[in-house]
Amino acid sequence: MIYFYTAVMGTLSLLGSIVDSAGRWQHWCARTWSWMILKTSRISVHVEGDEHVLADRPTIYCSNHPSAMDIPIMFVHLPVQFRFLAKKALFHLPFLGWHLRRSGHIPVEREQPKAAMKSFEEAVKKIHAGSSVLLFPEGSRSRDGSLGPFKRGGFFLAVQAGVPIVPITLNGSREVLPPDTYHIRPGRVEIVFHPPIATEGLTAKDISALSGQVRERIRSRFRPSHETIPGEAAPGETAPDETAEV
Repeated sequence: MIYFYTAVMGTLSLLGSIVDSAGRWQHWCARTWSWMILKTSRISVHVEGDEHVLADRPTIYCSNHPSAMDIPIMFVHLPVQFRFLAKKALFHLPFLGWHLRRSGHIPVEREQPKAAMKSFEEAVKKIHAGSSVLLFPEGSRSRDGSLGPFKRGGFFLAVQAGVPIVPITLNGSREVLPPDTYHIRPGRVEIVFHPPIATEGLTAKDISALSGQVRERIRSRFRPSHETIPGEAAPGETAPDETAEV
């Protein structure tokens, strides 16, 4: 079913991109695609702190990255138009990659510093034009369920753009879709939006401190994969019906 959703919504997204160069139609297609995935997979999502989402101004949203399911979860539950700063390899995938490119998402070539810097310059232009950006500062999915070290690039981008950062903690997505597998399990995911962190007036010298501040906020609500999310059934118990929260 998910392959079917991907093909249908990816096709609609590409067709819509002919008349919508701003990417709003493509974002709607991605959000609908994501909503269908969560419903089909019986994944419920508890959201906390959504009052910290800055819908009236460009913002950089930084989240930990436990699972490939994080992308559909964010499309549904981050209630603003945003663009991804994502590894270039994703842009070569059928349908998904085509959608990412035509929607204005920004590829980053990690192995080539000059190309990566050009991507950040492009991202700054999009932010100044009014777009918010979602990025995963760990750089890739956590394979062991821990919170990995943060890369500096996203924080360099925030300082250059001068926009606030909203840290996001994701818990439980690793349990519904572990890394390096296609076996999706029903379950409950928790999203915590933290208060924004201002970057106005910061310089390149402040990037390390800014990265540490964002990481600490994410870590403050981070639950290792063996811990139970509040409201989730413990092993051997029956979880309450959370369908209405999706």
